[in-house]
Parts: sequence; C-alpha cells; structure tokens
Amino acid sequence: MVQLYNLHPFGSQRVVPCKQEPAHFCCGRDVLFVASAAASCRVEVFAVRDQGRCEPLGSFATLGPVLRMAHSEAGDYLVTIEEKSKATFLRAYMNWRCMSAGSSRVCVRMVGHKMEESYGETLKEQMSIVEMPLSDPPLCISCCPVNGDLLVGCKNKLVMFCLKYLVINQNLTVLDFERSLILHIDNLIPAEVAFCARHIAITTELDVLILKLELVQQSADGTEQCAHRVSTLEKPVDGGPSAHTLQLELDEFIICQKPVELLGEESKLCEIPVTLESTELPTEDTKHFQVQYLLFRRFTPDQSPFGFCEETKLHSVQLLPVYQTAHEETGNKRELLSLFCFFSLPHVGYLYSVGKLVELISTYQYSEKSEQAVLTPQFLHVITSENLQCFTVRCSAAAARDEDPYIDTTAKACPPVALDVCTLRMQLFIGPRAICHFKNHIILLTKANTEDITERRKPTRRMLSRKADSIKSRTNSESEPGWNLYIINTVSTIQLYREMVDYSRTYENVKTESCIHLLSEAHLLVRAAIMDPSFLKSDEKEELLRAFRESCAALGDCYSRFDTKDYHLALPYYRMSGLSTTEVLKRLVSEGDEIQTYERGFIFYLTHSLNEDLNEELSKESANKVLQIFYLADPVQLPNILCSPCMRNVCPLTAVKYLQKVENIMPSVVLTLTKAFMALKMGDLTMYEHEMDSYKETILACGFIGQPKLLRQHKKGIVTPTEFAVHLKEMQPGLLVAATVALHENSKIELEEADTFFKMLSSNSENAIPQLLVDFWEALLVVCSQEEIIQELLLRVTSQYVWRISNKQLPETKPLKTTEDLINSCNHFGLIFPWVTSIMSVGSPSDQDYHEDISKLQSLLCSQSINIASVLPVLEPLTEAGNVGLTIHVLCSTRLGKYEEAIDQLLKSCPDAAVLYAQHELKDDNRAVWWNKLLPELCKRTRLAGNDCPVLISSLKAETLSVVATELELRDFLSLLPEDGTAAFFLPHLLHCSQKKQLT
Repeated sequence: MVQLYNLHPFGSQRVVPCKQEPAHFCCGRDVLFVASAAASCRVEVFAVRDQGRCEPLGSFATLGPVLRMAHSEAGDYLVTIEEKSKATFLRAYMNWRCMSAGSSRVCVRMVGHKMEESYGETLKEQMSIVEMPLSDPPLCISCCPVNGDLLVGCKNKLVMFCLKYLVINQNLTVLDFERSLILHIDNLIPAEVAFCARHIAITTELDVLILKLELVQQSADGTEQCAHRVSTLEKPVDGGPSAHTLQLELDEFIICQKPVELLGEESKLCEIPVTLESTELPTEDTKHFQVQYLLFRRFTPDQSPFGFCEETKLHSVQLLPVYQTAHEETGNKRELLSLFCFFSLPHVGYLYSVGKLVELISTYQYSEKSEQAVLTPQFLHVITSENLQCFTVRCSAAAARDEDPYIDTTAKACPPVALDVCTLRMQLFIGPRAICHFKNHIILLTKANTEDITERRKPTRRMLSRKADSIKSRTNSESEPGWNLYIINTVSTIQLYREMVDYSRTYENVKTESCIHLLSEAHLLVRAAIMDPSFLKSDEKEELLRAFRESCAALGDCYSRFDTKDYHLALPYYRMSGLSTTEVLKRLVSEGDEIQTYERGFIFYLTHSLNEDLNEELSKESANKVLQIFYLADPVQLPNILCSPCMRNVCPLTAVKYLQKVENIMPSVVLTLTKAFMALKMGDLTMYEHEMDSYKETILACGFIGQPKLLRQHKKGIVTPTEFAVHLKEMQPGLLVAATVALHENSKIELEEADTFFKMLSSNSENAIPQLLVDFWEALLVVCSQEEIIQELLLRVTSQYVWRISNKQLPETKPLKTTEDLINSCNHFGLIFPWVTSIMSVGSPSDQDYHEDISKLQSLLCSQSINIASVLPVLEPLTEAGNVGLTIHVLCSTRLGKYEEAIDQLLKSCPDAAVLYAQHELKDDNRAVWWNKLLPELCKRTRLAGNDCPVLISSLKAETLSVVATELELRDFLSLLPEDGTAAFFLPHLLHCSQKKQLT
C-alpha cells in the first residue's frame, strides 16, 4: 500500500515581520506571541488575519529572557518562565490586548493579592502581570485548554494553579490564580508537561507518565490527602540503577533499564509514587482529588531503527482534546468527548487514546531525526532537519466510536482506528527549528547555517511561493540573515478533501487497498472537521456535510466494486451517503453490459436494501435489472428479492422465466410459492393452481415461513396484505390462517401485527373483528405453548363470542372450525357439561341462530384453561341473556367454588337441572353440599309450592334423598328430615339407610 501521498496540505506562506530573532513563540485565539532571543527581553504580538497575514499589535517587556511560554484560550492570558540573574520566574500576562488600543500602563501584582474596588478599576485599561512565586525553579508549564488552569513542572513536583474569575463589581471581572494542588513526585525532573481536563502527561528524557486527577468525596474530618505508594518494577540485577538514572557508565559498560509499557491499572506498578498536597484555603466546595495512573512508558537509548543514539530523548508531549459533535439544538457548547496524548522520540512518535480506554492508536516512523512535532485533530506536523512533514492521525476515528459505540453496524460505519498512517506531504525547508499550530495555520521557525544561506536563496530550494507583501525586512536580514519565522496557511478541509478524492482515482484499477485507504483518509478529514466545536458557525458547514455524504458514497462504491474482505461495509456507507437504491444502481450498473460481473459488496448491499421494508419502488427497468443481477450472482436469493416492496414493478413473466431456470437446479416450496405469486400478478390462474397443487397444504403453510413477504409487506410502517393473501382469503382461507399461525410460531409475525393484517385483509371497520381473525386466534390456541399468549387469546375469543351473542351479530364468513372440531383438537376447549345441555334444551329458538358462538363460549368455560376472574367483566353483557346467561352464571360460580350460589341460581331459574348439576359437580370434597344445601332447599321449596311443583318433588325423591341416604348415618339422616314431612314420603329412604347400616 502507498505510504506517501504527495498531496498539498500547505498553502501560501508569509514571513512574520519580527524585529529580533525569535527564541520562543506560541499562538493565541487569533494572535501570535513571539519572544525574542536577543537581550531586549520583549514579546512581540501579531494579529493573524485571513490567509496568514500578520499585523503587529504591539510588544511588551519581560523581566528577562523567556525560557518557556504558553497561551490559554480560557482567560486569554500568556504565561512565561523567564530568567534574570540566574533565577527563574513564573509570570502571567493578563489583559494584554489593551496594548493594541495604545495603552502602555502595566500593573504588577502577586498571585492571590486582594484587589480593592478602587484599585481594580484601573485594570480595565492596563495590562496586568501576575507574579507566581515558587519554592523551586519552574522547569515547564502547560495551560488546560478546557478551563484555563495552569500546571507548572518543578523538580520532584508539579504545582497546579486554578484560574479564578474575581468579580470586583458589576462592570469588572478580573482574572487571578489560586495555588490549589501540589503533586509530589519522587525522583522526577520533568522535561515537559501537558495538562488537559485534569489529565497530566509528564515526560523526562526517556520516561512518560500520564495521570488523572479524580474528584473524591470529602472525608468526615474535612481533609483529604491521597498518597499512592506503589510497588516497583523489576530492577536489574547486580545493584542496577534507580528508576530515573537510565544509564550509568561503569568502566567500559553502559547499563540501561529495560523498556516498559504499562497501560491502565498496570501503570500503578511503575516506580513513581505520587503524593497530593492540597494548598487551597478550605471552603464548603473545596475539591478533593486522588490520582489515577493511566500510562507509564520507559524507553531506552537504543530504541531507534538507526541504532544507538546518545541524543535519544523524548520531546513534544501534548494532550489533544476532542469535543462532542456540535448540534443545532445544543448550540456551540463544548463537551469533552475524547482525549489523546502524543509524544515522540527522535525517529518515532506515539499517539495514545487516554479517554475511556487507554491504548496505543498509531506509531509514526520518521524518515530522519525529528526536531519537534505538533498534533491537531486532523494531522500530525513534524519538523526534521530539512523537512516539514504532514502525517494523518486517527483521532476522529477513535472519537467517533467514543461518541457512538455502535457505529460499526449495518447503518453506520467509520474507518478503523488501526488504519495505517501515511505521509501526506514531505516539504523541503532549510533548518526547521520550532513549530506550533492553531486553527488553519502552522508557525515555523527556520534557522540555516551560514553556508546554507546561498543555497537557500535558490528557487529550486524554495518550498512555497511568497506573497509580494511578505518579503522580509532589510533590517532583519542584515542582523540575522539565517533565520525566518513563517506562518503557513494550511489549505481548507474541502480543498484537501477534493485533492484526496481526485488522487484516489489513480489507484482505482491498480491498487485497490490504496484507493480505499485514501478515501478513508478523506472521510476522516471531513469527519474531524464536523466534530470541531466551530463547525456550526463555519462558512463551509453545508459544503462539509455534502463532502461527508460524498465520501460515504465513494467508500460505498469501493466496497461494492472491489473484492475486499470488508465488502460488507458497502451497506453502511451507502446508507450514510443518503443515496437511494436507484441512485446506487445508476452508479454501479453499466447500461447494456450483459457480461458485467458483480462483487460481493454490491450483492450484499442490494440484498439487505431490498429485504428491508423500504418505501422506495424501483422502476420496471431497474427492477428487471436487479432480477438479472441476482440470477447471475446469487440465484438462491430470487424469491426474497421478488417479494421485496421495492420490486413491485418487476415484470412477472421475466421473473417466472428466471424462477423456472433456478427450480430446475434447486427446487423448493418457497420457489413454488413465489412462482404462484408471479402467476397471480399475471392473472394466470391455471399456472397458479398448477403451482399450488405441487405440495400438500400443510407443506405450503410451512413454506410461507421461508418468505413471509409473500403474504404481507410493510408500506410506510404499516402492514399491507399482498395480492397473494387477498386471493387466499377468498379461495383458501384455511391455508391463509394456517400459514399465519406458522409465521407466528416461528417469530415471523407478532400477535398485534397479525390483528392488523387480518383487519386490513377483511376491509372491515377499524374496531370490527373479522371472522378470519377469530379463526386465527382459535387455530393459534391449538398449537401455542406460551401461557401469557394463551391467556391473551382466550380473553380475545371470549370477548368476541360475548359480543356476537349479546349484539346478535352473525360472523360475516363461515367459521373454519366448529365447536366439536375445537374440542377434539384443542385442550383449551372442554366437553360441555350435561347440565349445561339440559338448560339449553329448554332455551328459546333464537338461541339456535348463535348456537356455534354460544357452545364455543360454554366449551371454554367448561375447560380449566381460562382464568375466570379475568373474564368476569367481559361476560357482564350476558347477565340477562336467558338460559345462556344462566349457564354462564352457574359455570362461573362453579369455577370460583361458589356451589351453594350456583344451586340457588338453578333452583330459582331451572330446577330441572339442579340434580344433574349436583350429580356432575358435587363430588368428593363437595359432597356435603347435597345434605347441607340441596336437601334443605328442596324440602323448603317443596313445602312452599306444595304438589304444584312436580319437578322439585321428583328431584327430591328420585335423586337427592337417595344420595343423602346412601352417604349419611341414620341418625344424621333423621336430623336432616323436616319435622312436618309425610312419613310415607321419607320411609323408603329411611329403610334404605337403616339396611345399609346393618349390612356394614
């Protein structure tokens, strides 16, 4: 794969008109600070305009030569380490912008100095210098880009200053610092530090340590000091050196410690204990921290592809924050999403993710020894002795996954974090010495040796065309002819994106992986720009979004056209592009090319797109082309494709022709059903019947499991029956119901979805329940094994039976199953009890019209499956429904164990059935109801009715007394008989009871 793409990320360059040779420089929000190397001890400030034009804003004096400097966007202050009289000082320059207004007043104050209101008023119009005394000389500094806090590195410790906003009055807020925390780190002399969002990266010459300050709850005594003393790494034998004495000359030998990399929790095993000392004045909201170790890495001098190098040491440590993608509704508020750490050896650089997961993302190999490097969300810029190099980075790929862990799906994708890094440009410069970056500008200091100056002026060694107004001043060139400070304008994201896309076309037919790689780089370039917090306000916003969709489409084309292992990525990239299936077909299918071959990625995309319920309909030409594509590439998929809603306009005759060819090789029931479907579309009923007669109805019903879209499809999220389903409803409703049951039992259709399906199929009113749906519920009860669904179905069929009976509504079609069919095939329908039949035998003739619904309802209540308590409200409309209502009442009372209540209802409404009921229900534990309830009630009612109630007399004499006499002892039987009864009436039963006793 190509590792160097000769692209053009660098645009025009201009020379910064410095009066003195720069020693150090850094960038602000829209300015450039340059500290001179001469004895004048000044900092020049330049405003950076469009295309890198620099305009002097002014300058201010420093206490001494500047050793280090940094700018904080939060608070807009400049902090320096300065030297005077062999002592170093830490100073912060506030309100320096007043210089551009012509003010020369300067206020010098100590950090934490209390400012009176009268004194503070003067701060509006003057620059304020804040002195920050330290017990040890400051060695390095870093400002947090998120909140503006300051971290200072000293020998064996780090000091953290929190940025404070002091409100003097309603018109004036002054910035100040508070020394809040000291990190004591034994045996460590920091060379560089980086500070961002409470993450700290420290480098010595050959060690890297990354820590995180975690907020903890305040302890009960109001103090919190956390010291982490951790175990040490394995030390070399024979009294080897300490952790930070990396090499020691003993006679003729050099002893070095082994290189180490410890990630996450393992980094606690390093030999660097950290103790926290809080220096804040305690308040109610005082923050308390503890240290979390994230990464420790130790290098050795021989870790270089160029062999042993005495100058091997780390440089350019940097923490890079990436923020949550900005959205219109949330405005431009920055929320930290991911954090990355970069550091470099002379010949290799390392990029780590230190946010949610600590891992090495990329390693950068340089062609020659590096001087300095600077990381941006889109690129890594590195300077060597002769080159300014631009490398790609993977920050946006990692951040995209932090933002959306499910990004790598069939709907979304992003180039992998492990994508190989490559060099976009290696640009010649003479003697690069230092570099920094902000927005779309690179600031580069070059200093050539005297013998190189003549060579430098040759046109062939010039790297970029200089603007006419950027020629270096004579004064400068006379005093120091060998140095220049350039501000290089990097090209816009869109411009570089276009160049990458154009360049990728050179590899389309030669190096597939290189083409995909370069398009992935272009995609990540645009993605990084979209994740930038300033994206919403960008003039290129719409153009960037368009480029993002274009890059997704281009990647989709690659994964569709090329035979790659990641061919499946064609689907998510095309989806992200917003292209319709028709548009994708136009991109990839050549008109009139009958021998065109189609790769796996394209087939994968088409298969998934057509199998999903999209609202897009392909034209007849496009649909027929898709049919041909699948016949050639994957004929097994033809039934699935033909049943797609997108393929409604396909030519059925052509479809049948292809299906017959496939059937000759691989016959199947799904293929047969699909042919029948196409025959219906053509109106050829003879072909339809021929196909449907090829298999038994049970096999056909199971065949629909393989392709449910033969029966129902989704249109705009709504279930829609197909022409096939409509035809089956009229001609073979049993097959339709059986097929739907099979779909439900194989999780191809939900219960509610089936309801909608049958309602739409029957074209009834929205609330009406078609008989075909009731047939489906009854058929599903036969095979369903899920108790929850069974109870739901029982409730539904009960409700429908009750509704029809109470509203005297006949079903619109003949039910597929009779009560007898259901009793024989389904456990949830029980045999109807004899006493129920007895009651119904004397019912009104009108009940015969609804006999089937009545008997099904009674059969359900005669079984043990239905939950009576849950259906009582449903049965309420049948309360006054004559004999039907009586049977329902008595059945419910019986299932609820209310036998005495049931007997009262029967004796009141249908005494003929009382004894039959007793014979059937009053058994075993309920036997006592005979003499405790039934016998006294019959005697009582007979007494009141006299001889005018032969039914009661018959019931009492024929059955009740016989059962009681058989079951009870003679004394118990006598006690139950009424005192005013006729002896002759009870005598036979008394005699029977007495004889039974003698026999036993």
